[in-house]
Amino acid sequence: MLTKLEGKILKFIGTYLREHEGQSPTLSEIGSGCGVKSVGTVHRYVASIENKGFLNRSRSGWRTLGTPTKLPFRGFIGPDQPSDAENQDETFDLASLAQPDCFIFRVNGESMIEKGIFEGDLAIIRSSETACNGDIVVALVDGMDASLREYKEKDQEIKLLPHNQNMIPMIYDSSQVEIQGILSSVIRRY
Repeated sequence: MLTKLEGKILKFIGTYLREHEGQSPTLSEIGSGCGVKSVGTVHRYVASIENKGFLNRSRSGWRTLGTPTKLPFRGFIGPDQPSDAENQDETFDLASLAQPDCFIFRVNGESMIEKGIFEGDLAIIRSSETACNGDIVVALVDGMDASLREYKEKDQEIKLLPHNQNMIPMIYDSSQVEIQGILSSVIRRY
């Protein structure tokens, strides 16, 4: 577990990474942001956080700090009752969510809310030019408009189905629709 100061430093680094498009702060910037005057002390704390698996470096140097691709797995938790959240000596590999053939869209709109996909979510899409009935796809219609919908094809007709009872399916000739990829995962920030 992290100490109180390690938690404060980690939070500062995470906020800095988000605000500076992935560029990490220097030790001096971390110290200034967390009220620690000694760069040596900041160095010790950052090294400890890194050793505990909450940070990693892509290469040598302090501007290369980033979030790890593996996070500690603490077990299962239910919304109805407390459960044991002890360390399980396991990790979850975040890289498993996205592979080299993936890309990301930020969801705009409410067409898939009944599938638990909401506006602002990040949709990780696996590149594919084909889809099977029932896949949730990114479809390009008439070479211009991209849509995230459930795919249904029958007799040269493609239906792009919303999962929102207030919306109607989009129906096209198969020549109008180009599949860009298939939904792999959804990431949501709170």
